[in-house]
Amino acid sequence: MNHKHKYFSGTLQNSVMALFLLCQIFGADVHAGAFRAAVVKVDITPDNPQMLLGYQARQSTGVHDKIYHRIIALDDGTTQFFIVSSDICLVSPAEYDKVSARLLKEQKVSPINLWWTFTHTHSAPEVGPPGLPVIFLGERYKHEYDKTYTAMVEQKLIDGIAEARKNLAPAKLGIGWGFAQANINRRARFSDGNTTLGMNPDGPVDRRIGLLRLEKADGSPMALIANYAMHGTVMSGANLEISGDAPGIVSEYVEKKTGVPLLYINGAAGNIAPIYSVYPSPGAGHLAQFQVLLGDKILDANKALTATTSDIKLKSSAITIETPRKAGLGWPDELAAFTRTNKAGVNLVKLPVRFLKINEEVAIWGAPLELFCEISNEIRDRSPFPHTFYFGYTNGWLGYLLTEEELKYGGYEPTVSPYSPSAAKDLTDSVVNYLQGQMKNPN
Repeated sequence: MNHKHKYFSGTLQNSVMALFLLCQIFGADVHAGAFRAAVVKVDITPDNPQMLLGYQARQSTGVHDKIYHRIIALDDGTTQFFIVSSDICLVSPAEYDKVSARLLKEQKVSPINLWWTFTHTHSAPEVGPPGLPVIFLGERYKHEYDKTYTAMVEQKLIDGIAEARKNLAPAKLGIGWGFAQANINRRARFSDGNTTLGMNPDGPVDRRIGLLRLEKADGSPMALIANYAMHGTVMSGANLEISGDAPGIVSEYVEKKTGVPLLYINGAAGNIAPIYSVYPSPGAGHLAQFQVLLGDKILDANKALTATTSDIKLKSSAITIETPRKAGLGWPDELAAFTRTNKAGVNLVKLPVRFLKINEEVAIWGAPLELFCEISNEIRDRSPFPHTFYFGYTNGWLGYLLTEEELKYGGYEPTVSPYSPSAAKDLTDSVVNYLQGQMKNPN
């Protein structure tokens, strides 16, 4: 374990250590007393059958558990920032751009301060046009998406953000770590080295829980954010009931225990499955056991987090990373803004990466990627920030991005990746350089 993270990984033992951590995590160069926050939870469960996204084209027959937008608003007196977690598999970056343009026009919310993330449940309805998946998996998208349901999801998100802004109130923020063994590498190996979807207990994994806690001014709880890498695939394509899958079940369980909303933010889950994966029904998939496997571990991390503060300064930023597109790969017209051809005739993917700095010790970065965990693990280890979190499936989906090493084993993920073998290095170098340079030393 990297030394700079070591003292965040265990339970805080006494108030002296808590005070020390508080001073380390939250510096003095802040807008004291100006920090406000709010949380809103909005039901987006459909009342009619919907085409489900995540496996083959299939239509829902009922609802196992409700799905939601969960929205957090943060305001340090200068910057207003919004984090949304939706119980949806994914959306096209063009769908994010459509919604963020409306929010800019109607509520003056800058797109750089809106992160729309997706829990990646494979048992939720489609929202908007398919985007990049149509290039790889066109047979799944012979039908029209439901424009009425999409419009409802969009409007409830916009209205939820407006409500969160109205509800902003003095708040405190705390940051911590947890640990759960609810996930497993899913790149299963054959003796000849070939790979298939399955379980690989010897493969790379990320079992850290990144935790953010919001409190009201009096110290009572307001909301939690749990960042954990795990596919929303406890249920297989045989399941036809709408569900938030493990992320949704865990969120509801923690909410019942704490009395406040939990935003589940998926991490670098491109090669990480739940330990029970692709079962035909919730019962067969031991879905309820994730309340213990992950839910109780989030609650443990919350108990261990004893230092919070109202002295918060937020700084949002963005970069675009260009990396070569896979040779011969087509591209949807709706995503024209995310590609270009350079003077040498090489087609490039324009990958938008977002950053949020909280004071001088916390860095969160997000991208519209199904990222392999080795990449985010390396970036976290090389980051100068003691707390570095990766928010996956943020603001859309631009495919799997895996390591060059894993490409040689084949399997499913390389077939749905638009990137060349250099992509992992291009992304890692760019993000690390930004964290170590402009983000850490903006002047």
